[in-house]
This record gives sequence, C-alpha cells and structure tokens, in this order.
Amino acid sequence: MDCESKENGVCVEEVNGGLDIWSSSKNSSSSPSSPPNHIVVMVNGIMGSSKDWKFGAEQFAKSLHDSVIVHCSERNASRLTLDGIDVMGERLAEEVLEVIQRKPEIQRISFVAHSLGGLVARYAIGRLYRPPSRENTEDGSNKLSDGYSGGTICGLEAMNFVTVASPHLGSRGNYHVPFLFGLTALEKAASCVAHWIFRKSGRHLFLTDAEEGKPPLLRCMVEDNGDLYFISALRAFKRRVAYSNVGYDHIVGWRTSSIRRTSELPKWEDAVSEKYPHIVYEERCKASDSGKCVTIEDKDSDVLEEAIVTGLSRVSWEKVDVSFHTSRQRFAAHNVIQVKDNYMHSEGADVIQHMIDHFLA
Repeated sequence: MDCESKENGVCVEEVNGGLDIWSSSKNSSSSPSSPPNHIVVMVNGIMGSSKDWKFGAEQFAKSLHDSVIVHCSERNASRLTLDGIDVMGERLAEEVLEVIQRKPEIQRISFVAHSLGGLVARYAIGRLYRPPSRENTEDGSNKLSDGYSGGTICGLEAMNFVTVASPHLGSRGNYHVPFLFGLTALEKAASCVAHWIFRKSGRHLFLTDAEEGKPPLLRCMVEDNGDLYFISALRAFKRRVAYSNVGYDHIVGWRTSSIRRTSELPKWEDAVSEKYPHIVYEERCKASDSGKCVTIEDKDSDVLEEAIVTGLSRVSWEKVDVSFHTSRQRFAAHNVIQVKDNYMHSEGADVIQHMIDHFLA
C-alpha cells in the first residue's frame, strides 16, 4: 500500500469520509514487506464520527506495526446515528464489505466500538456472519462451541470484538443512564420521550420498539434470528471484551456496559497495575452452560433485562472495569475512556494501551 499522507508516524488515507490508518514503518525499509492482513474496524457512538477513534487508531497502528490496518467507520456519523441500530448495522455491514473488497489481502477481522457503536457492531456482525460448512464439523451437525466456531465474518477469521462503554442491556434500567440519578420517575419519563430526541435509536435503547408481537430489537439480538446470526457471530470471535466505566459516565451506566446484574458488580479499590492506572478490575467470565434465565432476587432487573443478560452470557466475556475517579477529566469519563479528543481526554490513553497489549493480532 502506498502512503499518501503521513501523520504522527502512521499512514492515513481518507476514503469516502472514513479513515484507513496503518504503520508507516514499512516504507522506511529498502526491502518490501507484505501488507497487513488484519483489518480492525473502529465504530463511533451516537452523534460521533470517524475522527472519534483517530487517536486510538494511530496507537493501534504504531504499536502493532505491520500486523493491522485500522478502518475508522464513516457510514454512521452525526445525525445518522439516530436512524436505529438495525439501519446503522446494515450500513456498517455494507461498509465492511466494501473495505474488504478494496483490500483482498485481508484475512482476519476485529471490531472496536464505542457506546452505541457497540450495539451497531453487534448487529453488523450478525449480518456478516457466515456459518461453517458441514464438512468443517466432525459430525456434520454444525454445532458451535464457545471457542472459535468455524464460522467467519464475511469469510474472515474473527479475532477480537471489543466494546467500550456500550449499553448492551439498553438504557431503560435503573442507573443505566446515570444523569437521571436513579430516580424512577425520571427514568420512566425518559423512556417515554427518548424517541422525540433520539428517534428510532432512542426506541431501541429504551426497549420501547416492540411491535406486532415481536420483542424489542435488543432482546432479539441475543440469539440467532432468521438470517441474522447475532449470537453465532459473537461466538465466532476468539475474544469478546467489554470495557466499562464504574462511575462518572453520565451517559452509560456500569451495569449495562459490563453486562452484569447489580448483584454481580465487583468491589474494586486501586489500579490493578501501575502501567494501567485507570484499570481497576479485570474479570474473565466463562460462558453460561444454560440458555435459560436463572431465578435471582435483584430489584433492579426485570424479565426483559434478565433475558438479555442471560442471552449475552451464553458466550464468554473479558470484562475490564475502568475508573477515572481521581482524574481531572473524570466528568467526561464517557469520552475519556475512548480518548475521543487527544487533548481533552488524554488521561484515557492507558485504556487504549491495555486494549493493544491484550489484542490478538
């Protein structure tokens, strides 16, 4: 690949508003090197753009050198993020296919998504999933295990699926939108008016989109649904990781971003490592053996939310809890965890480094 524009030691190419970013180190060598064969798709959140992940993309390209090329998605930017998770998911799926067609050397794929973008990415991979052929399984049954299933994402080996402060359980539950202060009256009112502000995306997030006997979209997205392989696509990835703010995120609460019930929220104290001063807890959750809901005594969990938690727990997750409680930038935690702006949100750089250090390239 030719490096048309070089910024901060990486090659940057703008394609239809999106950004392709890769290491420029190969161009400094007299000997030719093969192009990266791993595409990392970075997805923005609500009212965001491809620029939101620019810092993170540059760090990935610099650190992983010739292994990856990062594509910052452009298809769902600004007000287009109000069109609904399904519409945005279809757009993202089309964009990924176009990127792959431009880069036939790509063999592996990963996703890194912020906020609402995590749900959009989950929808898109459900569309892009390709089941394994029967000859790829021992008994021809196509049964999938929690590990690499043999299925692919549009023909590519699925590696890392990373979400950052994404509302996996939606936004209607208690403290799922922290700026409502956990007040039941405000939370119920928000459910009623969210579609006025956030249109179809608001209905999806607050689970008010059930129509004609069909459950809300987020409930549908915890299992395979017709030609949309939501859970099989998640299972195909070698890793699934959820980064969550434990506090000061006024947009997305800890429980919904970490896919936990209230009783499952861990106690934390200090950073787990000097290298990552804002990482306060790490947990590897094995896949649940049963797809059935368990009986729990949890006043903050209703039947619908319990079904979503249980469905997503059918695959294993790495859960990484982040706290900016000692940071000057803590009140912008929702953006700091992503380093949306290199100057305003710089204290989240260790979270980006944690992603890179644990990334399967």
